[in-house]
This record gives sequence, structure tokens and C-alpha cells, in this order.
Amino acid sequence: MTSYSFLKVHNHATSDDLVQDAFIKTGGYLVKGEDIVIMRAFLYHTLNYLIIDEYRKRKTTSLEVLRENGYEPSIDLSEKIFNTFDGKTALLLIQRLPIKYQQIMRMRYTQNLSLEEISLLTKQSRNSVAVQAHRGLAKLKVLYNHQPAH
Repeated sequence: MTSYSFLKVHNHATSDDLVQDAFIKTGGYLVKGEDIVIMRAFLYHTLNYLIIDEYRKRKTTSLEVLRENGYEPSIDLSEKIFNTFDGKTALLLIQRLPIKYQQIMRMRYTQNLSLEEISLLTKQSRNSVAVQAHRGLAKLKVLYNHQPAH
């Protein structure tokens, strides 16, 4: 039974614990006065349920254990740097938009205001603000895609 359990969980200590628990649960079942027709089948059936329960447990691994196994976490900031540069480029490109879109785009994407808040500040309808934000973003994408590479 131990080898069967090990094949399922790939850990000798856990495998031994599961087999031991299967025998304990089976003993408890017998103590209650229940009848077991085929002992071996019952033990394997109990073990299978314990293995399933083990799989369902949330696995937590500490950083120390990961490091002992050879894992070294790395921090890759390249994507963050590219996103920062792209964001700064987009902010600079807002200045090249037609004036009626500049204010809406700044409010929406630099100040993170909602469409309702922008409509209250500009005294325009929410729908008008949404259309201007959509069109401004489309124009900004065109400007961004057509800028020369550095």
C-alpha cells in the first residue's frame, strides 16, 4: 500500500502518513461494529479518499524551502520600465491631440476621473464625454503607433 500511495503523492513521509491514517480509519470503522467484507479493497478505498483529500489541501511552500530546492526568485523590471516609458510617451502625445480631446483625456487617464465626474466638471452630458474619450483614445493610438522609434 505504501508504494501505491507514494506513486500518487510523490513524497515518502506523506505516503507513510496516508497509509497509517487509512489503517487507523479502518480500525475505527471496525470498532464501531461495522462489517468489512474484503479488507484489502476497503483499505485501498479508504486510502484513495485520503489521497484525494491530500490533493485538495491548499499547498503552501515557504521561500526557505524553495531556496533549499534551488529556486532563486528573480525580479524582472523590464516590463514595468517599458510600461512607464509608454505611459510617459502617451502623456506627451496627449498634447498633440486636438484641444477638445486634450482636457477629457487628461481628466480620464491622468486624474482617473469617471465619465460622470468629467461630465459634471465640463458641464457636458455623460454620453458626449464618453464619445470624446473614445475618439481621443483612438487618435492617441494612431499618434502612438506612428511615432518614430528611438
